[in-house]
Amino acid sequence: MADTLASGTTLPAERRTPLLGITARGLVITLGLSFVASLWINQAEIITHFCQISEAVPPIPALAFLLLLAGAAAILRKVSPRLALKRREILLIFIGLAVAATMPGCGIGRFFFNTLPVLFYFDTPTNDFAAYQKYMPEWMVPHDPEVIRRFYEASEGGAVPWRAWLGPLSMWSVFFLAFFIVMLSISTVLERQWSEKEKLVYPLLYIPLEVTRADTREQGQAGFWTSPIMWTGFSVAFLYDVTNMLNAYNPGLPAMGQWYDLGAVLTERPWSALAPVLFQYRPELIGLGYLVSTEIAFSTWASFVLIKLEHLLLVVAGFDMPEYPLAQEQSLGAYIALFMLMVYVGRHHLRHVWHHALAGGPERDEGDDPVRWRTVVLGGIAAFLVVIIWLAAAGLAPWLAITYMAIVLMLAVVYARIRAEAGAPVIWLFPYYQAFKGITNFLGSAPLEYRGSWRSATIFATLVFMSRGYYSSMIGYQVEGLRLARATGIRRTAMTWMLVFGLMLGIWVCLTGILRSYYEYGAGGLSSMSDWGTGQALDEYGAVVSYATAPASPKPARMAATGVGFVTATGLFLVRTRFLRFPLHPLGFAMVTAWSTIWAPFLVVWVIKSLVLRLGGMRLYRTLIPGFIGLALGHYFTAGVLWGLLGSYGGPAVHGFGVPFG
Repeated sequence: MADTLASGTTLPAERRTPLLGITARGLVITLGLSFVASLWINQAEIITHFCQISEAVPPIPALAFLLLLAGAAAILRKVSPRLALKRREILLIFIGLAVAATMPGCGIGRFFFNTLPVLFYFDTPTNDFAAYQKYMPEWMVPHDPEVIRRFYEASEGGAVPWRAWLGPLSMWSVFFLAFFIVMLSISTVLERQWSEKEKLVYPLLYIPLEVTRADTREQGQAGFWTSPIMWTGFSVAFLYDVTNMLNAYNPGLPAMGQWYDLGAVLTERPWSALAPVLFQYRPELIGLGYLVSTEIAFSTWASFVLIKLEHLLLVVAGFDMPEYPLAQEQSLGAYIALFMLMVYVGRHHLRHVWHHALAGGPERDEGDDPVRWRTVVLGGIAAFLVVIIWLAAAGLAPWLAITYMAIVLMLAVVYARIRAEAGAPVIWLFPYYQAFKGITNFLGSAPLEYRGSWRSATIFATLVFMSRGYYSSMIGYQVEGLRLARATGIRRTAMTWMLVFGLMLGIWVCLTGILRSYYEYGAGGLSSMSDWGTGQALDEYGAVVSYATAPASPKPARMAATGVGFVTATGLFLVRTRFLRFPLHPLGFAMVTAWSTIWAPFLVVWVIKSLVLRLGGMRLYRTLIPGFIGLALGHYFTAGVLWGLLGSYGGPAVHGFGVPFG
C-alpha cells in the first residue's frame, strides 16, 4: 500500500531539542484564540449562515491564527527575541486550535446538539415520541420541557440554563474524551508504520511547515515567503476568489464561479443517466494534490469515469436502478476492505507493538523520545471499554455498541490514511451515514429490539451523529500532529497533551458557544439549524417508532453495493501486488465513491503533473512545489480568512459566494 511521493522529498526534519511539555504561554494563547475562534464560527455558521469555515482542512480560524502568530513571531524576533514564539510553540498552538475549531462545526457540535432534544420538542400525538422519551437518560439530555422549549425558541435575554446542561455536557465530555483517546492510541501506532516504514508524504503538513519555516531556515535555503513561484500560485488563487467575491456583490461582473455541470448538456436518454457531472474548481485540492502520486490522482478521476460509464451501460441494457450507483454503500465496502488490507500490510509492525506492550517499558530504539507501547495499547483498550460501558449504561445493547463503534473506528483509520497519503483536504471524505445505515441495511430492525424493549434502538438513533457527522475525521489531526512532532523535534508527549487540550477546549469553549447562540436566537429560528441534524434525527426516531408495527428488512441492493465496493478495493490491491505498474489505486476508488466531486481537481492535477514530469523531470517538479502550496494557501487566505471575516458581517449579498470547504 506504500506509495511514496514521486519527487522523493520528505518533510523537513530538525534536530530534536528538549521540549518536555507545552509552555504556559502556549496554553494561554491557545485558550484565548479558541474563544475568539468560537465567536467567529458561531457568527459565520450559525447566526449569519454564511460559510462553514470550520469544515475547511485545516479550519479557517486555525489557519488564520497560524499566519498571525508566524507573522508576529517574525516581527518580534527583530525587536525582542525573548518574546517571540518559537516555531514549535506555534505549531503546537496550531494543532490545538485545529482540533478545537473543528468541534463546533456542523458535522460535530451542531449535529450533536440538534439531535439530542428532538424526541422531546417534536413530540406530537401522531408520532408517539412521548412513549420513547423514557429511554433517554436525564444525564444524556435535559428532560425539562421549558429548557428544551427555550433551546429552540430562545430565552429571555439569551440566558442559558447552565445547571440543566452541566450534567449532560460533563457526561458527554467523558464519552468524547474516551473516544478521542481510542483514536489517539490508534494514531500513535499508525504514525510509526506510515512515517518510518511506508514513507507517506502527509501533504497537508506542508502549509504549516512552510509558513513557519523562516524560524529555522538554513543558510542558503530559499525562503518560502520570498519565493516568486509561491507568490505566483498565491496570486492565481487570490484573483480567482476576488472575482467571485466581487460577483457576489455585483452579478454583472464576470467570474468563473465554483463549478460547471458538464452533464447539463446531456438531456436525452440514455446520456442523461450520466448527469450530473460537476467539474468543481477547488484551488486547495489542486494545490495540495500536486504533492500526491500520479497513480492516486489518475485512479480518482478514472474511477469516477468508470462508474459513470457502468451506469450508462446498465441504462442502455434496460436496468435503470434508482439511486444507482449507491456510491456511499460502495465506499463503505471499500473502506472496510482497505482497513483489513492495512492491518495485513502492517501486521509485522502490529506484532512488534503488541510484543513491546506486553514486555512493558519504553522502546530502546527511539532515541530521546521513546514510545511506551504498554501505555499506548492499554490506554486505548481502556478508553474503548469506557466508551462501550458508557453506551451500555445509556441503554445500547453491548453487541451493537461494539459493532457500531468498531465500524466508526475502521472508517476513521482509512480516512487518516487518505489524509497521510493523498492529502485531500475534504473533511467529509468518508462514507458518511454508512456506519449507521450499514447495520440496518444488513440486519434489518429485528436485532435492534433488546430484552423486549426499544430502548437500545432509541439510543442507537440518538447516536446517528457519530456516523452522519465527521467525528471519525478528527483522527486526521492526530496522525498529522504526531508526524509534525516527529518532523520538527516536538516531544510526542507535548503533542499528545495538546491534542487532548484542544479537544477539551472544543467541548467547553466552542460547544458552549453554540448553546449561547441557540438560547439567544433559538435553534428553530436559525436557518442554519432548521434542517441540519434535526431532519436526520426525526427520520431515525420515526423509524424506531415504526419498527414495532412494521419491522424493517435487510436491503439486498445496498448489501450488494457494499459487497461490490469491498471486492473492487480488494481486487485492485491484489492486482497491484502482482502487476506493479497497474495504474488504478484502491484509495482513489474509495475516495471518489465517498465524495464524487473530487474527481475534477484530481484530473487537473494529473494532467499538470504528468506534463511537468515529462517535460522537466523531477527538477522542474520540485521547483514548482512552492507555487502549488501557494495556490492552496492563497485560496485559504482569500476565500477563507478575508472572505470569512467579511462574509460574517457582510449582509445578504455574501451568500452569492458560499465557499464549499467541506
